[in-house]
Amino acid sequence: MDNKRSAKQPQETTTAADQAARGKPRLRFERRLSTPGVDPFSTVEWERRDAVIQGEGGRIVFEQKDVEFPASWSQLATNVVASKYFRGQLGTPEREHSVRQLISRVVDTIVGWGEAQDYFATDEDRDVFRDELTHLLLEQQACFNSPVWFNVGVEPQPQCSACFILSCDDTMDSILDWYRKEGIIFKGGSGSGINLSKIRSSKEPLAGGGTASGPVSFMRAADASAGVIKSGGKTRRAAKMVVLNADHPDIVEFIECKAKEEKKAWTLIDAGYDASIDGEAYASIFFQNANNSVRVTDDFMRAVIEDGEWQTRYVLDGRVAETMKARDLMRKIAEAAHFCGDPGLQFDTTINDWHTCPNSGRINASNPCSEYMHLDDSACNLASLNLMKFVDEGGKFDVEGFRHAVDVMITAQDIIVDNSSYPTPEIARTARSYRQLGLGYANLGALLMSLGLPYDSDAGRAYAAAVTSLMCGEAYLQSVRLAEALGPYAGYAKNAEPHLRVIEKHRQKAREIDSAYVPLDLLSASREVWDTTLERARLSGVRNSQVTVLAPTGTIAFMMDCDTTGVEPDIALVKHKKLVGGGVLKFVNQTVPKALARLGYDKREIQEIVEYIDEHETIEGAPGLKEEHLPVFDCAFKPRGGVRCIEPLGHIRMMGAVQPFISGAISKTVNLPNEATVEDIEEAYIEAWRLGLKAIAVYRDGCKRTQPLNTGAEKAEQPQAAAQPVRRRLPADCASFRHKFEIAGHEGYIHVGFYEDGQPGEIFIKMAKEGSTISGLMDTIATLTSLALQYGVPLEALLRKFEHVRFEPSGVTKNPELPMAKSLTDYIFRFLGTRFGGRGGAASEPAAPQQPGEDATSTSTSNASESGERSDTTVEFILPESDAPMCAECGAIMVRNGACHKCLNCGATSGCS
Repeated sequence: MDNKRSAKQPQETTTAADQAARGKPRLRFERRLSTPGVDPFSTVEWERRDAVIQGEGGRIVFEQKDVEFPASWSQLATNVVASKYFRGQLGTPEREHSVRQLISRVVDTIVGWGEAQDYFATDEDRDVFRDELTHLLLEQQACFNSPVWFNVGVEPQPQCSACFILSCDDTMDSILDWYRKEGIIFKGGSGSGINLSKIRSSKEPLAGGGTASGPVSFMRAADASAGVIKSGGKTRRAAKMVVLNADHPDIVEFIECKAKEEKKAWTLIDAGYDASIDGEAYASIFFQNANNSVRVTDDFMRAVIEDGEWQTRYVLDGRVAETMKARDLMRKIAEAAHFCGDPGLQFDTTINDWHTCPNSGRINASNPCSEYMHLDDSACNLASLNLMKFVDEGGKFDVEGFRHAVDVMITAQDIIVDNSSYPTPEIARTARSYRQLGLGYANLGALLMSLGLPYDSDAGRAYAAAVTSLMCGEAYLQSVRLAEALGPYAGYAKNAEPHLRVIEKHRQKAREIDSAYVPLDLLSASREVWDTTLERARLSGVRNSQVTVLAPTGTIAFMMDCDTTGVEPDIALVKHKKLVGGGVLKFVNQTVPKALARLGYDKREIQEIVEYIDEHETIEGAPGLKEEHLPVFDCAFKPRGGVRCIEPLGHIRMMGAVQPFISGAISKTVNLPNEATVEDIEEAYIEAWRLGLKAIAVYRDGCKRTQPLNTGAEKAEQPQAAAQPVRRRLPADCASFRHKFEIAGHEGYIHVGFYEDGQPGEIFIKMAKEGSTISGLMDTIATLTSLALQYGVPLEALLRKFEHVRFEPSGVTKNPELPMAKSLTDYIFRFLGTRFGGRGGAASEPAAPQQPGEDATSTSTSNASESGERSDTTVEFILPESDAPMCAECGAIMVRNGACHKCLNCGATSGCS
């Protein structure tokens, strides 16, 4: 493929006078990033490298040698972009091999479309727009959603949207058509959402006699279809959202459906079936391809708070079907979410109060990640800005540069609307009539930390609100400019009053941003932009029915080398990479030194603090760090060796701060610790409603039984000097404990001896059939376990190694706490974990052995930041989420990202962005 640009050149030069003669002023663009006559690609340093992604066991998942990338782009960005976005068959001349080709393909196509549709005032404006858009993409300041990179410049009418909302009526034809439409969307690698509340309940009659099946039964078929299409052509799990209104007669069945299926998976796992997300246990149950959400109104939420009643109503005639306590229904929602993470909540009254087009229909559903909420049978193309690219070394936010980037991206997204293909004629009509756009951002968490602002603070929330207000206000202002040049969206005429009312609501909220925490230039711009927008919109309307969302920015965040995604805070200050050579690379986030410098620490103090973080994996207790600065470095997960993290309500408060400045909604899952209660989830739901969120999903760590993920790098066993472990024997007389067990007819006894401090130091396992092979093996395991405990091996380490080991005999036990065992070893160590491993029992780890003349200390350390042979190609990042799925493309463990998951190794996502 030729590196040269191939944009069609017009035969005649168009001037401003020519455009004025056509009756409407077209779009003008100024140069901020580019230089006249200078190719943007010549302004960066390039280098050639190999793009290699390795999976489990070092197998090559993807490899393309000698690809060309800007030197500033990371190896991870190289791997992700080459594997996901380069077009053409590998090994053929048609295969793209340079970012120059990729960006040129997309930019030149968009510019060609814009020129054909008369977007630009002059040829010079066309060329300026091309160069500015190229710079934004090349410098990782902005990025389109994945379908644009997949398809633009490749297909004549490319699918460019990642998000779709469908509709379904109460007829068999409509239900079957829903399956077909979803299949087409999944086949294209995108996701969709739907509200099934129009389908009559399982308590209502059919016209020909009998009783209806109800929406949940039809969900089973849709779920099976999604799973088949995934396995039939795509490696990633289909992304879908299913919504049901809280007053639907089948709402309880809907709330409990995923929790009941999860219980089936637990039973299968305990019986020995594969517990991975795509293993036999989870493949055998329903509803694993969808996120479920309940639509609740303000009336319902007030009834919950006031302990009032709630009524469900039949779909056919609106009669009351059942009356119940609203709190009882909320408790069922919270219990199900506590058990399996679903359902989430969508706040219907709030959503439709901010609806720009209510005269064209209600907002009934969302896309799978919950950030796109608009009319049924509609689509949204997404793009995101990298916030860290708009702040300088001194911490000053580039207000005008940011506004310029918004203008360019909104224009490009609007051009895409008319030239994109859509999966159904209905979606095509709605998309082109309402022109929904979804500009958002990534790296908010990194930006706040770099500025020394705690994520969970009034200062952090005010700054985030100002940036978000500026983005949305400027996006609407550019939409007004587009309307002035090309006319408003087709549905604007009958929705002008409500749309202007929503813009006024945005403006009023901007005036409420706390001025004490935001720099004056940013604050002023974030407010004044709404004044200008509203004034001009009253005269010319707007080009787009919505302009912004906050998407999870999965794969595209890797393309922009973002430290954090979407609205999320950082996951941890220290991250670990497993290396191909078998070692572990540990590194402290680069945002930390920036934050420390911003807070006034000198180079020596910064170095000491970073070294402390590297050694202890937490900033808590770092030398010279002021107590009041600790919240700046709080992350989403609690670090090893630390106790601090952002509390769940801190996440919700941040969402509440930025939601008033988003046209759509926010894709974000509120992560809860494993010990979170049902009441904690209820509190989170109520607080989200009070703060004006449009949707919320929660996920309690470990609520699913998928295979566990390491919470940190296992410490390298490197003895200090010549230190040798010393055995700590038990006294001749000691306290002990006996437990009788039986597994598949094999009886035995576990005896545990304790040190004076109450920690276990000796294990005996006595099988009823002495002299058997099993008896001998159990004696061996008991002896090795006893020696390990006496030489200081933590019980938790033994539990991690021996729990869930699978071999015969296995089966049902007589212990109600552990009803199934995969093997004798599995039962013994899970029992020890329950009683003595801090998993609901008494003691945790045994005291470490003591060197003569020394305090009891560990005989190994992890001071080295890297162990094992170093390689530039990582297999997986190790992050603290205990039940994340494996990536279907490379086998690495994924991490939660918004309402979906992303792979930090290859960039794959399980969602629709």
